[in-house]
This record gives sequence, C-alpha cells and structure tokens, in this order.
Amino acid sequence: MPYCPSCGGFHADDATFCPFCGTMLGPVEPSIRYAGFWKRTGAAVIDALAIGVPANVIVAIAGGSGFSSSTGVDQQTGQTVTHFHFDPPRVILFTLLSMLANWIYFATMESSRRQATLGKMAIGIVVTDDQGGRISFARATARHVAKLLSALILDIGFMMAGWTRRKQALHDMVANTLVIVKPTS
Repeated sequence: MPYCPSCGGFHADDATFCPFCGTMLGPVEPSIRYAGFWKRTGAAVIDALAIGVPANVIVAIAGGSGFSSSTGVDQQTGQTVTHFHFDPPRVILFTLLSMLANWIYFATMESSRRQATLGKMAIGIVVTDDQGGRISFARATARHVAKLLSALILDIGFMMAGWTRRKQALHDMVANTLVIVKPTS
C-alpha cells in the first residue's frame, strides 16, 4: 500500500489526494518550479517602475494629481508655514484612472501569450492556472481584484508566497493561479 510523501499516511493505489492531509498524489512534474516571494517582489518593483514613471509624467503634464502644497512666511510671526491643498474631483479622477490602468496592464499582460507583466518577464516568471496553462482575461481580472484582499490584511496575503507549499499568495489561491519559473523550451 503506497504512502503520502507529505504526512506518511497510507492511501489507496488509485487515490488522487491523501485522505489525511489532502496532498495531491501521483507523479510530480519535475520541471515546474514555483516562483517564491523574492522573485515576485523583484517583479513587482520592476512593474511599479514600469507603470509609475510614465504615470507620473502624464500626471505632471496634466497639471497634477489634485494634491499640492505651498510654503510661505507668516507675516505676523515670521515663521515658515506650509499650506496643503486638496482638489477632491481631481484626486478621484486620477485615482480611478490609476486603478483602471493597473487593472488593464496586469490583466492584459498576465492573460497574454507571454503570461507575464514586464517585471515578471524580466525576472523569468509566468502566471498560470493550476495546471500550468494560460489564464483567461477574466481569471487575470479576478486575480488582480483579489490583490485587494492580500493588501488589506497588512500585506500578509502577499507574504504568503514565501511559506505556502506552491508559493501561492492569497490572491493566487482565490483565483486558483500559480506563479512559476518560466519553463525553458
């Protein structure tokens, strides 16, 4: 009778999952290497630059994001005073445009034939479904929206990629996706 490599429990010859710990049984694809926390962090930094630099140039050309400050000298006290300015409609507009641009960037790139954003391509990792295949735009959208969950719990959802068995962050688990080292073909 065969046993589970994770918990050591015995299982039937034709079992797909271990009845004790739930580990998937059967042959493991040796060429699949999951991308861990640091590879994913490196890709995120590159993506932040790839999106952030052009976005800041566009915002500057458009006249600012709606937040500004000015410094002057108080005539009565002679002290330097900073005044902060806030333009709610402009802030809302730029926030919505930023969210839209991020969604389109991530969902389009990760569902493309390359299966990766610019940062992921630079690091050599790709986003796949749980079988290693290409994900749809809808699944890439679900993964992107689920990143809110990963962020809302003090970014612990992102850190999970450092300790889960298949190096999945919370948003990967929600969308049933994997981030793997790009196979060499």
